[in-house]
Amino acid sequence: MSGDVWFAVLPDGASGVAAAQLLRPSATETITHASGRPWLLGSWPAGHVTVGAAGARRVAVIGRCPVTADALSARAGRLRDIGDVERIARGLPGSFHLLASVDGSVRARGSASGVRRLFHARLGDVTVAADRSDRLAAATGATPDDRLLAAHLLASPLPYPLDDRCVWQGVRALPSFDCLLLDADGRARTRRWWTPPEPELGWRRGAPAVRAALIAAVGSCTAGGGTVSADLSGGMDSTSLCFLAAGEQDRQPFAGARLVTLRWESRDPENDDASWAARATEHLPGAEHITPTHDQWPLWYSDVASLADATLPTDEPGPWVRDGARMAALARLMTGRGSRLHLMGGGADELFTALPPHLHDYVRRRPLAAYARIRTQRASQHWPLGQLLRQLADHRTFGRWLTAWADGLTAAPPAPAAVVRGAPSTAWGVDLRMPPWATPDAVLAVRSLLHEAAEGAEPLAPERGQHAALACVRTGGRGLRQLDQVTSAHGLRYAGPYLDDAVIEAALAVRVAERSAPGRYKPVLAEAVRGIVPDDILRRRTKGEYSTDFHTALRHHRGALVEFFDGSRLARAGLIDDAAVRASLLGVHPTPEALRSFSSSLGSEIWLRSRPAGIRTPSTTITEGAP
Repeated sequence: MSGDVWFAVLPDGASGVAAAQLLRPSATETITHASGRPWLLGSWPAGHVTVGAAGARRVAVIGRCPVTADALSARAGRLRDIGDVERIARGLPGSFHLLASVDGSVRARGSASGVRRLFHARLGDVTVAADRSDRLAAATGATPDDRLLAAHLLASPLPYPLDDRCVWQGVRALPSFDCLLLDADGRARTRRWWTPPEPELGWRRGAPAVRAALIAAVGSCTAGGGTVSADLSGGMDSTSLCFLAAGEQDRQPFAGARLVTLRWESRDPENDDASWAARATEHLPGAEHITPTHDQWPLWYSDVASLADATLPTDEPGPWVRDGARMAALARLMTGRGSRLHLMGGGADELFTALPPHLHDYVRRRPLAAYARIRTQRASQHWPLGQLLRQLADHRTFGRWLTAWADGLTAAPPAPAAVVRGAPSTAWGVDLRMPPWATPDAVLAVRSLLHEAAEGAEPLAPERGQHAALACVRTGGRGLRQLDQVTSAHGLRYAGPYLDDAVIEAALAVRVAERSAPGRYKPVLAEAVRGIVPDDILRRRTKGEYSTDFHTALRHHRGALVEFFDGSRLARAGLIDDAAVRASLLGVHPTPEALRSFSSSLGSEIWLRSRPAGIRTPSTTITEGAP
């Protein structure tokens, strides 16, 4: 199925029936409560929604999950009340929304990673939820929120704690760790449904659970047979998924899917991804391997103007537009070979490496072991000792760090040389900077959002290492959600098994410091897939680098990108200085980091231009603390 895939959730009452009339004209599918009133409206392909029923109880799984209607009905039969849903759903693999309708009450939630999100808004006197914010915006006549558009200039997807905000005024995003409860009158409240695991396991003890979760996650992709495709870059993350998917053909000979792999070649002859991918293909003789030529595989930033001339498939801005032409080529190549689902390796870096903030915790938990690790890494990476000690001595709370981040949004970023040779930040997060083309109004808007968040936001975990991993997982989940919306519009679903909730839970249960080790690359993942991925593949210690591809793309498309910002909608809204954008594009950039924010700004510009004519571009002046 091509085009928008979406659903809305309605309460089991008369007010829900009235709200359904506003959504029904664009819906092709309807599922009812036991009362006969509409429960789910939307458009989705066959097999995307599975409903189990037992008496007046209904449970729905929407997304990637191999559960059958009969099996889900058996689980529904064990449902005691609306608060019992997580218990009866325990063990379901995949990535999905989970909904229930019991005795006039409705419960709905997405996934912890944010790959599956929910939004809600008031339609008349009733709260209605949907998995796409633009569907609710269209029903309510909402316009984009200028402060949130400004935040998308900082980073897109939005970083925590702004990532649970919605870009549409009057439409609220359900926090990823919360579920939504609707009563029969359409009143809404939220409740926490997911809590991150405590990182208590050693890496050897944690690896078996990771292995089981990964096998189940990939199995949920290949269940039902047919053909699936997967990236095969040569890195450990995507390569492991390919061997897991190929192994499913052996474990499920009648249900496992045929595998097609995709590898695109870097423009950098020193990038060794190609040689490792070639080595992997030798061990996968049963798969079809596709390596597009440079003529078949567009450069980054290709055809961005054409994206602005069409309605984008995403419900919020995103940096994926840099890869828009590539995503279209991917869908064309893979659907041409029969693929119904494409697997990517995003999320593994966040789960299976110890991010730098963990050092701040490690020196306090195990100072001798931390000293040995820091000494080894300093020797190999030349970290300045004084800078590192200042980082480790930082005692700021999460709220104080947020306030400092907000106040430093326009501080000068580190010079490119410092980015390479400086000590890594061990703060709660990355002190992102507003791009040089952001207007004072845009900076003020983002500063006010961060100041508001600092008043009540809590970290995602008590310690910095686990918090950083969770924050990065959420960013990856939101990015994957957008890519799925893009490729689904071309008839190809997109999956990131590492971002399935069960995989996240298993990986994050491992002690943060043990997710990395000197001399061992991603030890937890390597141990989890040992015996599935050949040992010679697991011995890789390098990672591909793609700055050459960035510079080639920028050099080729610089003129078109400069011209694209003539008549900018973001400039008209008072959020960017379009002359400053053009000056940055025409400047010299030794590293891609110098234009880090450009793809986010480009995504916001294209998103605004692609909105239907009835959507007003925000143009109000932003003031401190504006609602």
